[in-house]
Amino acid sequence: MIHSSNAAYNVISYGAKPDGKTDATQAFLRVWAAACSSATASTVYVPKGRYLIKAIEFRGPCKSRIRVQIDGTIVAPLDYRALGNSGYWILFIQVNGVSVFGGSLDAKGAGFWACRRAGQNCPVGARSITFNWANNVLISGLTSINSQLTHLVINSCNNVQVRNVRLIAPDLSPNTDGIHVQGSTGVTIIGSTLQTGDDCISIGPGTRNLHISRIKCGPGHGVSIGSLGRQLNEDGVQNITLTDSVFTGSDNGVRKKHGLGPALAL
Repeated sequence: MIHSSNAAYNVISYGAKPDGKTDATQAFLRVWAAACSSATASTVYVPKGRYLIKAIEFRGPCKSRIRVQIDGTIVAPLDYRALGNSGYWILFIQVNGVSVFGGSLDAKGAGFWACRRAGQNCPVGARSITFNWANNVLISGLTSINSQLTHLVINSCNNVQVRNVRLIAPDLSPNTDGIHVQGSTGVTIIGSTLQTGDDCISIGPGTRNLHISRIKCGPGHGVSIGSLGRQLNEDGVQNITLTDSVFTGSDNGVRKKHGLGPALAL
């Protein structure tokens, strides 16, 4: 559903094809540029269908708020190396007032996991969706499957809400954390299902005022604070709350991991 009060930018109008085969990366960049330059609140609309996207950066700051409404599925290239050398798949950087609603992401990570298990010369791997230096973000109703590495990264952000997301990867998929939060303040994760091969939620240095509620975790390694203490004068974590949540088939509930470094603040 597109909010009628917002300027609407449909990715198909900018050249994307919903066939899951045609590279739509440049079309998504064009639609983002149009929305980002809008003087009024806007909606980027991804209709039903499958859209092939390579590694992509949605950069701010933008002139106004942007709602990304996904009714379709965004898919990665089948060749894991297309994403694996970038470190990220979908990156939002220096945005303010961005909301992402609905839709699915399929990173097709199985080939990358097989490479890692075989001990071959593998790329570094890609995180499915990352927010760096972003403020006032809402992610609601998103499904992410088969991430090469972490599904959702929240790094150096303020005021982020994650609601009713589903982050799914097989229990033997390496390093597929559900959500990683680091250097961020005022993050809320609520009503979400996290089935992963690593931590359901990992909490890194510099995280403050993180509230987690009504999550379903498992399989996976539970909720982990750290590792902490690897760097000198590393920021600690503060005011982390977890309530009304269920852990099923996870290796741990909640744990705190310490590194072997000389950090002073934990």
